[in-house]
Amino acid sequence: MKIDVLTVYPEMYDLMHQSVIGKALEKGAFEFGVVNIRDYSSDKHHRTDDYPFGGGAGMVMTAQPIHDAIAAVDPTHSRRRILMSPRGRTFDQSIAKELAALDGFILVCGSFEGVDERVIEADIDEEMSIGDYVLTSGDLAAMVIVNAVARNLPGVLGSEESTAEESFGDNLLEYPQYTRPSVWEGREVPEVLLSGNHALIAKWRREQSFRLTKERRPDLLEKK
Repeated sequence: MKIDVLTVYPEMYDLMHQSVIGKALEKGAFEFGVVNIRDYSSDKHHRTDDYPFGGGAGMVMTAQPIHDAIAAVDPTHSRRRILMSPRGRTFDQSIAKELAALDGFILVCGSFEGVDERVIEADIDEEMSIGDYVLTSGDLAAMVIVNAVARNLPGVLGSEESTAEESFGDNLLEYPQYTRPSVWEGREVPEVLLSGNHALIAKWRREQSFRLTKERRPDLLEKK
């Protein structure tokens, strides 16, 4: 799996080399590259934005540097090209698994007031959003997607059960978790979890997942 992110803020991605994802990159569980769009600008000052035709507030990212950056990392269009955009398909766990099944993909991060529509038409396969709100750039959204996808790749997490039983794995929220001590501040761990009866524990966890999903995200039950 090879993931490339195209951005004008490459320094933000130092975060990707921390924690579980950083360890996965160190051991080669997947490849991750960050491409500075500014490096491909034909402008002598390496500008990547200009005023919008028709007027309006803010600046728009120009087509040329984005096009050339994409062509440099994916000259044969062998990978899916995704633009981070609030008007795109809303990212969720099913899409994370869908992307994890690919050989790789490219995330293009817009900034300012948006991206010239012509480069979207020419070079982008789809637009994707992480929710109904607007960020200052697509970079935080891209990091969310890389993190969520990477967790579904072999060798990234310590246990395959981690992804099988977590929230949204079966359109259900995850059941409550407990660890030592068995009593904390007068609050006790549910007795069933101390019973050693794995069948009863599995039944309790399933019931709790349904209960929490019904209370907090009933919309998920409609997908089952």
